Amino acid sequence: MSSWQAPNPHFAQAVEGAVLSMPAARHLGFEFGRVAAGEVEIVQPFRVELTQHNGYFQGGVLGSLADFAAGSAAGTLLQPGWVNMTIDYTVKILAPAKGKRIVARGRVLKPGALITSAAADVYSVEDEGEILCATALVTMRNVKLG
Repeated sequence: MSSWQAPNPHFAQAVEGAVLSMPAARHLGFEFGRVAAGEVEIVQPFRVELTQHNGYFQGGVLGSLADFAAGSAAGTLLQPGWVNMTIDYTVKILAPAKGKRIVARGRVLKPGALITSAAADVYSVEDEGEILCATALVTMRNVKLG
């Protein structure tokens, strides 16, 4: 459960709108799950075009999903009229990702006026449960629009 206070009362709509307006996000075809102050869950349904030759999700897809989830979590704590952009991220793949979907759960580690540190864990989901398959640390630059 989040302990952060969002300065924008419409943070969920702002984050989902900003992310889903991006061509890369639309191409991946993911969906938002839970959105709370400082925390976001993004679901990526299985699509064969996102896999390697053996049916596992490709590593770049895991990295993109982690980046979007952590960045979205950071975005929930922005003032109205601000967006964020990734400065840096590191992804560690811990297990193969294969299943009906993968789920990334992003969370803010330390918010700031210009720089926010966030993290995300990515799970592959099958009928028998979830398996942690990747973890990421993400640094976001907050930018005022206009």
